[in-house]
Amino acid sequence: MLHKRRLSVALGLALALPVAFSTAAYAQAPAGYPVDYAKTVDGAKKEGKVVIYSTTDSKAAESLIKDFGALYPGVKVEYNDMNSTEAYNRFISEAAAGGATADVMWSSSMDLQVKLASEGYGMPYKSPEAGAVPGWANWKDTAYGTTFEPAAIVYNKRLVPEAEVPTTHAEFTKLLTTKLDKYKNKVTTYDIEKSGVGFSLMTHDLKLNPEFWDFAKAMGHVSARVQSSTGTMLERISSGENLIGYNILGPYALVRAKKDPSIGVAFTKDYNLVLSRVIFINKSAKNVNAAKLWVDYILSKRGQTIIANDAQLFAIRGDVTGATTSAELTKQLGAALKPMPVSTELLEYLDQKKRLDFLKQWKDAAKK
Repeated sequence: MLHKRRLSVALGLALALPVAFSTAAYAQAPAGYPVDYAKTVDGAKKEGKVVIYSTTDSKAAESLIKDFGALYPGVKVEYNDMNSTEAYNRFISEAAAGGATADVMWSSSMDLQVKLASEGYGMPYKSPEAGAVPGWANWKDTAYGTTFEPAAIVYNKRLVPEAEVPTTHAEFTKLLTTKLDKYKNKVTTYDIEKSGVGFSLMTHDLKLNPEFWDFAKAMGHVSARVQSSTGTMLERISSGENLIGYNILGPYALVRAKKDPSIGVAFTKDYNLVLSRVIFINKSAKNVNAAKLWVDYILSKRGQTIIANDAQLFAIRGDVTGATTSAELTKQLGAALKPMPVSTELLEYLDQKKRLDFLKQWKDAAKK
């Protein structure tokens, strides 16, 4: 993850207007929404705010918050940006204490989000936008995937020739084993003991890569350098301290590559994992109507267009156009794209024994 700072963003206007005018102004349902959605809008106006805990970097979310404020003036957004572990721990501790906590949880740690939703923290809510979300990204009309973010191979363009850049996982393993001297201490990936996203991506690799443990051994032979921060990995690849990185979140890498000529980004053609930031409404949300507005906005074509073109996190909706969209990525990679489903499948390696067994096997393979 990129370095997180907690941020409270308050957007909205304090409108001292007559009640009759105020009701008319706020009771506007988006086109195609149920007629009674106006009640949700009015309810959100009375609540006055929505509290969000998110792993999405505040800079990436800024355009979304501003646009939401333009749609629903008077509904303040309190946006708290933190890393995935902090968001999870803060939410469960506050919920257990019965105090104020998030109305909406929005995180890239798909497994932790589904864990919370499946343990009863998520409020079932069939968004009017649910039909535009792929079936794999909707868990029981409670937790929704909101982005379509490819994992990527990131490399130093000055020091790694194009011909060496792997196009499949087998080629990545071959590169490390045949050019051991060049890549010794020069490969980076997430620290799967500390990074929830890194761990989730690697356990999905295990399911899809028949030669996964050969890859693990190759990573061990080159003494791969692990990090919990995407930003740190990108910095070290850019400087040449590391030459190549594996399973790095594609959107962050592509944003960096646009301004950094040293950064190259590649996707794999045998299969390419896709992560989706998961959103759900707290079952005990204090501002439940405002929470519904936020979730519906994030899933809407308008919100998804901003996710693609401003936040550059890849829209999940197929009807959004642009370079950073699922539609464009599908044109490039087609069936090679393997989205991680928003489902209880994600919980398999949260089982303590399975997690520890995998970590032990990973470390043992890396020693051989």
